[in-house]
Amino acid sequence: MDLQLKEKVVIVTGGAKGIGASIVRACGQEGAIPVIVGRGVEAAEQLQSELHRSGVISHFISAELAEPENCAKAMDETIRTFGRIDAVVNNAGRNDGIGLERGNPERFLGSLKSNLVHYYAMAHYALPYLKRTRGSIVNIGSKVAVTGQGNTSGYAASKGGILGLTREWAAELLPYSIRVNCVLPAEVMTPLYESWLKTFPNPEEKLKTILSKIPLEKRMTKGEEIAAMVLFLISPQSAHTTGQILYVDGGYVHLDRALT
Repeated sequence: MDLQLKEKVVIVTGGAKGIGASIVRACGQEGAIPVIVGRGVEAAEQLQSELHRSGVISHFISAELAEPENCAKAMDETIRTFGRIDAVVNNAGRNDGIGLERGNPERFLGSLKSNLVHYYAMAHYALPYLKRTRGSIVNIGSKVAVTGQGNTSGYAASKGGILGLTREWAAELLPYSIRVNCVLPAEVMTPLYESWLKTFPNPEEKLKTILSKIPLEKRMTKGEEIAAMVLFLISPQSAHTTGQILYVDGGYVHLDRALT
């Protein structure tokens, strides 16, 4: 299937590592121009070098996304460099463990700023350019929004907010033919996930326990599998898909627990 993404400019926040890097690589493979926005300078430079060797044009914008003005600057730089924006993939964020008992209101607000507010800011500042291209927005969510996890109120509230914003923006942007969807992963082996596993006394045993609860093939979802769904959603091939929450999770969230 030709996704018709050649030379389309796709902004990916948190695109230097993990799921974001998988999305960036997939963009390059389809002939799109990925714009990586985030803090990971060294990782971004390594990824760009890899892309360059494959003949892929890319761009990196170093930005602390928790500050909304940096989101505006990222749009301005993208337009100065490429003259257009065809899609925004909001991906940056981390499960920061700001809980109800172990946190406080100030840290909770900080978590929202780090995990939710920049989704709004990026979409807001991209909107004038997305109107021109009839572009699209894909938000990356998390199972935590619908299952809970414990001791991570800030992250759960942020990811829950992302689900609400996906449907709200899809409704608001109908007059401009701008589509908005959300991809919701569950268990994906990213650098942050690996770091979390290492906090347990026996990481290998913990991983086995997690894998045993994933219905389809008892394995983690691959970053490339998330990326494939994202690229379909930003492509003209999904021209009549909007306001959807797509679970790419091997059945983790919805299938009967009796299966595991």
